Amino acid sequence: MNGKILFVDDEPAVLEGYKRQLGREFSIDTAVGGLPGLEAISKRGPYAVVISDMRMPRMDGAQFLAKVREIAPSTVRLALTGYVDIETALYAVNVGNIFRFLTKPCSKEDLQRAIHAALEQHRLINAEKELLEQTLGGAVHVLSEFLSFSNPAAFVRALRLHRFVQQVAAKLELASAWHYEIAAMLSQLGCVTLPLEMMNAAYAGDALMPEDKKRYEAHPAVAFQMLSRIPRMEGIAQMIAQQNNPTPHVEADSEEEKHEIEFGIQLLQAGLAYDSWIDRGLSPTEAVKKVRATLKGINSFILLALDDVVASAPMRPRDCAVTDLAMGMILQEDLRDSNGSLIVAKGLELTFQWIERLKSFSQCGVIGKSVSVSIPQNSVD
Repeated sequence: MNGKILFVDDEPAVLEGYKRQLGREFSIDTAVGGLPGLEAISKRGPYAVVISDMRMPRMDGAQFLAKVREIAPSTVRLALTGYVDIETALYAVNVGNIFRFLTKPCSKEDLQRAIHAALEQHRLINAEKELLEQTLGGAVHVLSEFLSFSNPAAFVRALRLHRFVQQVAAKLELASAWHYEIAAMLSQLGCVTLPLEMMNAAYAGDALMPEDKKRYEAHPAVAFQMLSRIPRMEGIAQMIAQQNNPTPHVEADSEEEKHEIEFGIQLLQAGLAYDSWIDRGLSPTEAVKKVRATLKGINSFILLALDDVVASAPMRPRDCAVTDLAMGMILQEDLRDSNGSLIVAKGLELTFQWIERLKSFSQCGVIGKSVSVSIPQNSVD
């Protein structure tokens, strides 16, 4: 068995028949009607394949499969009906993106062939998704490392935004948040073209000269030009390009893709607004209040999830010897060399690579023997 199958029909006897016929070969669950089917996906999913009858009360098959497409896009959807209705079939295919349309009575052999084909389709979808995520993940890692060396302040802001997006995505239980996380990590990529002095002034909230302000505000467009040429990065590039646009205009091939990009833009806007208020010295609770008061048109679920950002593991500051640094600690001060050049900005979550780098800097006398960090409140000293 290569994946779970969910049959949905309004007749319990029909569902029992499917289990008797196919239960030895496939892992089968059943649900009596569309609403119980959605509940089954929520509680017992994910399913590789969902097969639904078209004619059901309260929620018909087309409506049900369209909802399945929305909440479980990688699930392959099949439709079964005893009515030869071309208009119904076309509607189901277009709205629910049906993989195959079968008519009743459907023989056991035809059902077996359809399910095997659907399972293979599911395997291909997930293999492509995994390859895409791994490929893009590797590219993001390289670009992020480049940003960390060329513009430490921008890199740390991107890391903080990435943490914010992760927390909100976890609260909302988003099935696939990797594209939002990539957008967060690369949100400041366009800053590689800007002088460090300009970046530091902009992040500190200092007034910039008109020409400098224009260059700083253009950094999302610079990132868009860099990323939009990479296959499969077009949507992420749009999220980044319009992260500061209160009235974004999204171009997409489908309503589903458009909704995804718009949601990503709003996630970045909420995260950047929250981060900027924290930078100005507000507490997390006060920063959330400011975000809610100042950002208009943001998805209400994002705003509700902000409480979880505040309620995440409390941190407490302390001075820590560089030799005792541990992964997960958050740097609480800017570290600079003897010339005043920024090595790494406040807010960096320490990784193994950064800890080793800071140990090397400390041994060479570039930085001191201890640094200010914050650690989870329940950590052992």
